Amino acid sequence: MSKKVSVIGFPRIGNKRQLKFASEKFFKGEISSGELEKTAEEIRAYGWQKQKEAGIDFIPSNDFSFYDNMLDTAYLLSALPERYVNLKLNPLETYFAAAHGYQGKAGDVKALPMKKWFNTNYHYIVPELDDKTKFSLIEDNKVIKEYVEAKKLGIESTPSVIGPYTFLHLATYTGNKKAVDFAKEAVEGFSRLAAELCKEGAEWISFCEPALVFDMTASDKMLFNLIYQNLIKEIKNKTNIKILLQTYFGDVRDIYEDLTSLAFDGLGLDFVEGKKSLELIAKGFPKDKFLFAGIINGKNIWKADYQKKNELIAQIEKYVSKENLVLGTSCSLLHVPYTKESEEKLSSETLAYLSFAEEKLRELKDLANQTHSALEENKKIFTKERCKKNQEVAEALENLSEEDFIRKPAFGEREKIQHENFKLPLFPTTTIGSFPQTQDVRTNRAAYKKGSITKEEYEAFNKKKIADCIALQEKLGLDVLVHGEFERNDMVEYFGNQLQGYIFTQNAWVQSYGSRCVKPPVIWSDVSRSKAMTVDWSLFAQKQTKKIVKGMLTGPVTILNWSFPREDISLKEQAWQLALAIREEVLDLEKNGIKIIQIDEAALREKLPLRRSDWHKEYLDWAIPAFRLVHAKVKPQTQIHTHMCYSEFNDIIRDIDAMDADVITFEASRADLKILDALKEADFRTEVGPGVYDIHSARVPSVEEILAALEKMLTKVDKRKLWVNPDCGLKTRGEEETLASLANLVAAARTLREKVQRLDSSGNKQ
Repeated sequence: MSKKVSVIGFPRIGNKRQLKFASEKFFKGEISSGELEKTAEEIRAYGWQKQKEAGIDFIPSNDFSFYDNMLDTAYLLSALPERYVNLKLNPLETYFAAAHGYQGKAGDVKALPMKKWFNTNYHYIVPELDDKTKFSLIEDNKVIKEYVEAKKLGIESTPSVIGPYTFLHLATYTGNKKAVDFAKEAVEGFSRLAAELCKEGAEWISFCEPALVFDMTASDKMLFNLIYQNLIKEIKNKTNIKILLQTYFGDVRDIYEDLTSLAFDGLGLDFVEGKKSLELIAKGFPKDKFLFAGIINGKNIWKADYQKKNELIAQIEKYVSKENLVLGTSCSLLHVPYTKESEEKLSSETLAYLSFAEEKLRELKDLANQTHSALEENKKIFTKERCKKNQEVAEALENLSEEDFIRKPAFGEREKIQHENFKLPLFPTTTIGSFPQTQDVRTNRAAYKKGSITKEEYEAFNKKKIADCIALQEKLGLDVLVHGEFERNDMVEYFGNQLQGYIFTQNAWVQSYGSRCVKPPVIWSDVSRSKAMTVDWSLFAQKQTKKIVKGMLTGPVTILNWSFPREDISLKEQAWQLALAIREEVLDLEKNGIKIIQIDEAALREKLPLRRSDWHKEYLDWAIPAFRLVHAKVKPQTQIHTHMCYSEFNDIIRDIDAMDADVITFEASRADLKILDALKEADFRTEVGPGVYDIHSARVPSVEEILAALEKMLTKVDKRKLWVNPDCGLKTRGEEETLASLANLVAAARTLREKVQRLDSSGNKQ
């Protein structure tokens, strides 16, 4: 008898990015909410049908979202802050106002904060709860509607919701109330939801609780038990629906005994990233529970080795009966593309090693059924050598010494040299790198890729855009300029395209947040640089102005974290290979007279282990040196910048300082500048530019708003160390709003500069 199989979640952007394009048309007023809803219906139906055809026994519903499931949960519980509700917009517009802000006739509100979802490149919206917040399950909610929608298509689904513990654990609290104060209301809301689902005929409800894989304190465990002892009791008293407690991204070592003692009907455990999951079930797994075992990697795109997976299944079956074992994905398939069937340019030999969402469904069934032909075919793939080692790269890594990671002279001496050389004003203004990628830019790139224009025509267009961008920045009065990055499609793919060791897909898109999709390149073999990648563009830009133009690079850790990495060598080895390649580019830029070089590490925190005890030995001890390896050989006169965004950096702030950059710009505005306290507490030596406005929103910040943010910064940051910049690159913004926002940014910086100089001249301290 074959085993049952389960999927935690399925991609939701559409196999041709239909949700992205429809959402963006809706934002522009080009289609109605009804038309957007119709696109969403088609996307959901496609996913459900693919899972049904593959023979998946537990097919999720409510894994779809117009923007983010955490935001969906806040909306489900009527927990959106009043400022969004008070806009009096229609339901979908209210939802999107919380997601990316609103500026119009109804009012002017910033978006809710956005952070990285655990150790992935997906971003979630952070719920905000205050003392007025009262949870109340909304009528006619999407959980019920999507369950009924699937049922009408002949598909019995398992409704899946972000669990109350994870929701409360990840929320921010702006009043006196804390998570425990919302526990009773959460139980009422979720138990009512379960009862309504049961009336509609649902057999299971899945509560997703990934926050259980974090380190848990005694109060965390108390909160979890308080919620679920009452929630299970309420659901069991009123319904016969079965309850699945689903976890992912790690193991549940701190609360395993509590989970097994509670009356859940099923427990979902991760056996890919859960290092101790086998060890935990070896302690004993209840005979009256189903184990939903996550054995297929939901975050990477490599084909599963069936022999190794069968060995894992055999280990699990020592402790769990075959009848109670359900094979599943380690996490939602949201984090991988739809299908490799869309890839027409990769060879069949290459595609044989890849597995996207739809292929992972087949892998689950192959393993559940133990299909002989599939097992034999898989064995053939894993007996071949996929790629050869690059001996030159291996030797370069072996020959690294301690000196390769130490920049000289020390920070303080470099800072003095750079200030004397550059003579920048107080609060120098700059941007993070990219300028709006307008339709003409995308059309030019597409035409070049299709071969309908020559390389000379393509480059001439980009040079005109760069020259115009430099002139625009000079007109705005920015102090340190950028070239705008019109030649780049993506900050990782652009470099991967020019490095040895990468392969590229045509349609392997995944959702990063909202309507933002990325197409991560694949690290196929050892990485090296064969030619300069950015020097010509940077030199052209610098020749257009007497002001300093930054050279713009992506750092090794971010390139690694925003690629699909290899699984046959360590992440450390891949990061250091990338660092050596980017180091060559840094030194080439410096040799050609580029005085400031920005090496973005936007994703530095992304693969930070979720448990604090693993931070250094498993990640920071090689990730921070990887960045230092990139820039340690530059002259003291060369200023090294880096940029980080949409993660919680406060608790690794000293490690960030140890990167030994000269200037670091942070995303900060959506997080209400909370990073300032961490900077002050750590006595942060690096010069900083906390973002003064959110670039993921179309709203234009006023001069007064930016000035207020800067004055707040000055209470925590030395005036000689403060830079003024937006949160992130401007690639996704429109030209009009970008110009207005940057004009206000420059005006605010000048106002503050004049104010501080007046105070200084009068003998007062700022």
